Amino acid sequence: MATEEAPAKTPPTPLRMLAADADDLQIMSAALQDSILRPVDIVWEKSARRVTIALSRFCWECGGTRVMAAMQFGDVQAVKSRRLPRGPESALELLAIDFEPVEAPGGRVILMFAGGGDLRIDVECLDAVVTDLSERWPARVAPAHPEQAPQETVAE
Repeated sequence: MATEEAPAKTPPTPLRMLAADADDLQIMSAALQDSILRPVDIVWEKSARRVTIALSRFCWECGGTRVMAAMQFGDVQAVKSRRLPRGPESALELLAIDFEPVEAPGGRVILMFAGGGDLRIDVECLDAVVTDLSERWPARVAPAHPEQAPQETVAE
């Protein structure tokens, strides 16, 4: 009696994205919603004018998995945080990323986190990339979003 073999699953293609304008950044924000990171995963190389963030990305497109990913911003002029935990191992959950234009083509990239904290990255021009770095693994818990009050953005 012959048995049928299940078709081999093709592994999902790793995510690779570029953002050069606010619309691109909104797509990137959706892909990174519910990513988890720690303050030590945020590295600002001031002399290179670059911010790199390592994070555990929830793969909404794959349903129920996570992957290690990196997000990088170029042409960075300044980085400021507000109400983010100071402990290097504290967990941060990324809710959204927004762009506030200032003097074209520059602006402020705002990373908003659960609990009301945010990170502001002032850029000369928007130059952001995201890429997956590892194999996927099953997520222990799928993120849930109960009704919340709107988050306020970074104050001047």
